[in-house]
Amino acid sequence: MLNYFFASILSGVVFGFLDGVINANSYAQKLFEVYKPIAKTSINVPLGLVIDLAYGFVMAGLFLLFHKSLPGQTNIVKGLSFGLFIWFFRVVMYTSSQFMMFEVPAKTLLYTLGAGLLEMLAIGFLIGLTLKV
Repeated sequence: MLNYFFASILSGVVFGFLDGVINANSYAQKLFEVYKPIAKTSINVPLGLVIDLAYGFVMAGLFLLFHKSLPGQTNIVKGLSFGLFIWFFRVVMYTSSQFMMFEVPAKTLLYTLGAGLLEMLAIGFLIGLTLKV
């Protein structure tokens, strides 16, 4: 149980850090200007961190739940497989919806897909590395 708690907190913190790096860099800011008419003018950072920590607990719990059925022989490979699944359900489906509903430039969608893939693989790797099953 302590291992789950540690892996959840660590992955939530990394989630928050990566979200900041991915979304707050100057290149991303330029790409995301398309959302400016509907975006909030300020972000509630403490609430965002709480949400990212909650995601860490949910993702670690889902990893434990699906561990036996994930492809791979080692926890790290299973973590990377898990990251790919999460990427599909979180990022690919979101990006597909954005493509269908809004006039978003292709480079913005591709950035979202690529950055999201790196983020989910990193978090999957981290969970696989730290969560002993």
